[in-house]
Amino acid sequence: MACKLNENITIVEAERKKYSKASEEYVHVKFDYAGSTWDGWVPVEYRRTGVSIKREEVEKLTAYLNKVYEQMNPANFQSWLKRQEQFWREEKPNAGITKAFFDSLVKGGWQCVECTLPKNPNWARRIQDLKEYGYTLATDTRRYCPTCRENKTHLILLPVERGGVGGNGYETWSPALRKRIIRVLGGIDVYEGVFSAHCLPDHKFSEIRWDENTKAENPDTMTDDEIKAKFQLLTNQRNQQKREVCRNCFQTGKRGCIYGIPFYYRGDENWDTSIPQKGKAAEQGCIGCPWYDIAEWKKRLLEKLGGTDEAQ
Repeated sequence: MACKLNENITIVEAERKKYSKASEEYVHVKFDYAGSTWDGWVPVEYRRTGVSIKREEVEKLTAYLNKVYEQMNPANFQSWLKRQEQFWREEKPNAGITKAFFDSLVKGGWQCVECTLPKNPNWARRIQDLKEYGYTLATDTRRYCPTCRENKTHLILLPVERGGVGGNGYETWSPALRKRIIRVLGGIDVYEGVFSAHCLPDHKFSEIRWDENTKAENPDTMTDDEIKAKFQLLTNQRNQQKREVCRNCFQTGKRGCIYGIPFYYRGDENWDTSIPQKGKAAEQGCIGCPWYDIAEWKKRLLEKLGGTDEAQ
């Protein structure tokens, strides 16, 4: 029996809204509850929580919107908020700057980055942090702000469970494992080839190509070899740069390069179209790209040049 859309849900526009920078897509909906209406965008392509619903997947979209509707019922808000406050207090006690953005967005509705959200020159990083913590947001880059009297970027937070309704596509790890990853990899910024106290664990396989079946557990018992196979260390700046390179590759089929050197130890600058775009099998299309495994790329480049990599 086909799944039916809740009668209190209205899909306002058939055309999807897009935020190309993050490869996100949304459906404009209205959720009617007793005494209130939520009017906003629900992500249907959202890599952080593993949501990926194609246009033709009508039943999947219907079931998903029904679940979002139930979780966003105002009757659930106070218990949801209590869990979030516990999360910030116990797991992110030092993330005060990002918490201020959460505190603003949790008030509800579309919020302008210029006049509603906290003043911050790097607000995009704070929003990314919220996404990495599992929160679901939608971004409209051209929404009219009555205060600014211009079209400005606005964001809206959906009060659904962290990790999303569709299951979290973004992997996490314990603080202990995070420290161990850095220790096993020597604290070396693989891009610069030097020790850095500001390194972050980076998944070699970019999350933008994950699907709902890609996520795996990262237990504290991971072996050193498993850590080396899965992670590399980058500074936040390089991590952001890699995200942009991988996003561009996903959207255009053109793989990135490093230092302006168009060398690929497997394949070339073009994504192999015989390999799936998303899912675990897509990782094969990343191999050979310099950003996928920077240490291996350096090693192969030196071998091709007839040199040696003393850092290996």
